[in-house]
Amino acid sequence: MEEHVGDQVTLHQVTGGTGVRLAVRTAGPPGAPAVVLLHGWAQSGAAFSAQLADPRLTSKYRLAAPDLRGHGYSDVPDPGSGYSDPEAWASDVAAVLDLVGTPAILVGWSYGGAVITDYLRAFGDQDLAGIVFASAAVEVGRGRPGAGPGTAMRSVVPYVNLEDLDAATRGFTEFVRGMAEGHLPGELSQRIVGDALRVPWQVRRAMFRRDFDSSGVLQQITVPTLVAHGELDAVVDPSVAHYTVGKIPGARLRWFPKTGHMPFAERTEEFDEMLLEFADQVME
Repeated sequence: MEEHVGDQVTLHQVTGGTGVRLAVRTAGPPGAPAVVLLHGWAQSGAAFSAQLADPRLTSKYRLAAPDLRGHGYSDVPDPGSGYSDPEAWASDVAAVLDLVGTPAILVGWSYGGAVITDYLRAFGDQDLAGIVFASAAVEVGRGRPGAGPGTAMRSVVPYVNLEDLDAATRGFTEFVRGMAEGHLPGELSQRIVGDALRVPWQVRRAMFRRDFDSSGVLQQITVPTLVAHGELDAVVDPSVAHYTVGKIPGARLRWFPKTGHMPFAERTEEFDEMLLEFADQVME
């Protein structure tokens, strides 16, 4: 499947782990070096709309932003199918890389960082040119230093399992207010809430029920890695950035001052400049 959804963006369909069909937005010239953008829990690839529309990036690189399994336009398999399986998540990423080509840069935001570690467990980093963890968790589970939920994340936990749509809407609206320190335009905030509610509560719960350590995986990374984090992140605590960069040999840490959980949306100009500079360096 290939469908044009805008002047620059094309929607593709690929088959990931356990046969799940994944929707993938792409922008930029086919065959150009690839940058794959992995979104967070209860969101979609649309979170990266600004990057997909940035000619500085798309003139040189092929950007791909998949909807993770259970999210957006992708299939929603049964909650017992694949959400707790690291190999399923890894195969999803591998399917996107098959679409856009390797070596590629993986950019993981929030839960997308944990998905990157799933990929690394299964396939290593031989097909990667670099990795960017953007306000990212790298582990899941209570007490895991690579998970480190902030105050906004802890506040939304009571709403994760709610089937009551009105109550869930109120909960996720409060979550969005806390996640970006008020730096998001109203339209984007509404889309975040809408994307969160679109993900079935059983899927949201299944993703939270995972429990894994990533310290060994991070220590084995051999490609250039950048850890970028908002100083005011209330979803993934900034302590996670310190943990992540401390585990990865040679990793660099970039802070975004006065920024919450979405540096690529709150500080788009600065974030895209950072990503372009990193891509130019590792794709030489």
